[in-house]
Amino acid sequence: MASLSVEGDGGAANDFSGSGESVVQAGTVHSVHFHNAGRPHSMPPRQLPGGIGGFVNRLSSLAQLDSLLGSSTAAHRPPSAPHVVVIVGAPGVGKTALALHWAHLVREHFPDGELYIDMRGYGADHPLGPEQAIDVFLRSLNVAPDRIPIDLEERASLYRSILGDKKMLIVLDNASSAKQIRQLLPGSRDSLVLVTSRSRISGLVVREGAIRMSLDVLSSNDSVRLLAEIIGEDRVDAEIRSAEQVAVLCGFLPLALRVVAERTAGRPHMRLSELVNELNGEQSRLDALAAEVDELTDVRAAFSWSYRALAHEHRHIFRMLALHPGPEFCCSVVAALVDVPEAELKPQLEVLVGVHLLQQISPDRYRIHDLLRAYSVERSNHELAQRDRTYAMRRMLSWYLIGTDNARQLMVPYSRAVSLVPAGRIDAPSFSTLQDVINWFESERLNLLAALHQAMELGQFDIAWKLPVVADAFFEMRSYWKEWRQIHVDGVSAARMIGDDLGEAANLICLGDAMWRLGEHEDALTTYEQSSRIAHEIGDRRTEGYALRGSGLICYEIADYDRALQLFENALEVFRASSVKRGEAMSLLSLGTTFKMLGRMDDAVRHCEEAVEILRDIDDVWSVAWALMPLAEALGSAGRFSESEGQLAEAVEIFRRFDDRNSEAMAWEHLGDVLASQRKSDAAIAAWSKSFEILESLGNSRSREVGQKIEGLQG
Repeated sequence: MASLSVEGDGGAANDFSGSGESVVQAGTVHSVHFHNAGRPHSMPPRQLPGGIGGFVNRLSSLAQLDSLLGSSTAAHRPPSAPHVVVIVGAPGVGKTALALHWAHLVREHFPDGELYIDMRGYGADHPLGPEQAIDVFLRSLNVAPDRIPIDLEERASLYRSILGDKKMLIVLDNASSAKQIRQLLPGSRDSLVLVTSRSRISGLVVREGAIRMSLDVLSSNDSVRLLAEIIGEDRVDAEIRSAEQVAVLCGFLPLALRVVAERTAGRPHMRLSELVNELNGEQSRLDALAAEVDELTDVRAAFSWSYRALAHEHRHIFRMLALHPGPEFCCSVVAALVDVPEAELKPQLEVLVGVHLLQQISPDRYRIHDLLRAYSVERSNHELAQRDRTYAMRRMLSWYLIGTDNARQLMVPYSRAVSLVPAGRIDAPSFSTLQDVINWFESERLNLLAALHQAMELGQFDIAWKLPVVADAFFEMRSYWKEWRQIHVDGVSAARMIGDDLGEAANLICLGDAMWRLGEHEDALTTYEQSSRIAHEIGDRRTEGYALRGSGLICYEIADYDRALQLFENALEVFRASSVKRGEAMSLLSLGTTFKMLGRMDDAVRHCEEAVEILRDIDDVWSVAWALMPLAEALGSAGRFSESEGQLAEAVEIFRRFDDRNSEAMAWEHLGDVLASQRKSDAAIAAWSKSFEILESLGNSRSREVGQKIEGLQG
């Protein structure tokens, strides 16, 4: 259940987090955060992907890895054992296959689990930065999204603290530089970090004492053995010299050998001597066309031979994969790309998987090796007209836009809707539960960012401003703060490129929210004011009202209460004139909280009560619970303790019904505060204890402060 969590500090500060549209002020609170209120799992992370099937030999490499750790089993690592091992080698040489194969062999010796991430250092999409990678790991280690610091150094410090007494295996795949991964190294030597890279990453060797292990191409014998594993020993033994020539033509690279072998295995009557002739012919043809040596030189003939043997529809799908901006994708988005029903596409993707031109990593998720992706791009550029590529990418971007909007409607039904692109035959994802939405967003987040970048590059500016608006709530709720800011910087730019005032105003208000969360108060205020001005000019009263309220919340934050009151009143007037009921309720709550701060308790209670009534009328039950808390604060401050207790008790029940554990804990804490103010010590301790138990079960550090309140009364 998505919800707001609020941390109280018992002081007079009332900060806010979240948009001017959605945030609920709740009296004396420190901050309000969106989060997923499910209970964290206690199982250690087990993130290693499956190993590569048919892993061949590499016995010397495996023995070298074992020896680097001080024993053949890695069960007892001596103090002198390195805690960072870097496997370096050319693309397609099998670095990832070796790393994962060995990691699976030794994983039982790391009782606290294993972490894995593809740093994307060499793909066509943007490499992962250390901030993003640490964020992913912290979430995997059960750190609540709203507890993850914004600053990289603070994130790295928290990460190292969590790993300090753990024994974990950490695999950093496809790293491009020491700078990209240095912050991902744990401080202690109990954990082992396994890195794969095409670069030598000398910085880690010099500064961190990493051990570098170079991986070469397979030997001739191992190459032939790999062919035999796939084609069959009888066929290889019968033409051993031809098998050796095939290995040479594949550059002794495992990736190329697998692609050729899989295709040959599907042609049982083909002699290996014929295969040699065809590969030689393919190489000669390509040599005549080649302009210069590139990273595909050693594998292009193998890829081309297999690609040209595919049926027309399978070749079309393979070259269309080049148009997806990320290395990992689901079947449905590829269906949008190639404009065929998903049910028809899935068997065709299985054909590509079967000949090793595509890897299936889950029942509905696929990955393409970056060398194969480069070849796919080459084929796409040569064989598809620019118009056809643009149409296909437009369909794919529309799939992301419509799917994200479907998710938005379930996640935050009162959020802003924008007119979308025509759906046509696009079968965009739909969702039945909030957890479905969160799972989809988490699996597609990097692709969404890549899609937005692609839309900007292609000049698809209508999608480029709409996608950030409909995705806004996810980046806010899941606390991806800097990414949240950047998508709206792009959204504003895209809207301005085509002179779309609505798009500019909608992105500006979201950008203001993100700026506030990053502590950029002056810039946030300026951005809200720009949004309000544009929205007023085009008659978009909803955006105007929320922009005014956002400006008011900033003024409240900096203790300019008179200006805050004026802005809240202006927002309320706009919402009432345009019948935006939820905006009206939010403005009333803001007014009530400000009146409470100014000591005008009757006004505070009256405005909060009116807000609660409106939220009840529109059946926004979860927001009712949140509005009850500032109402209870105002009632308590006015000395109406019994009524305050009743409001908080109702809030507890609503949060419990929504399984919003963090918010339930906050309501219990507020109730304890009200009871303590009446010197009802036993009842206050009981309420705080409820809060403490929930927070402890969630691993929320707020439990320490609640525990101190309990100790204070008991002492």
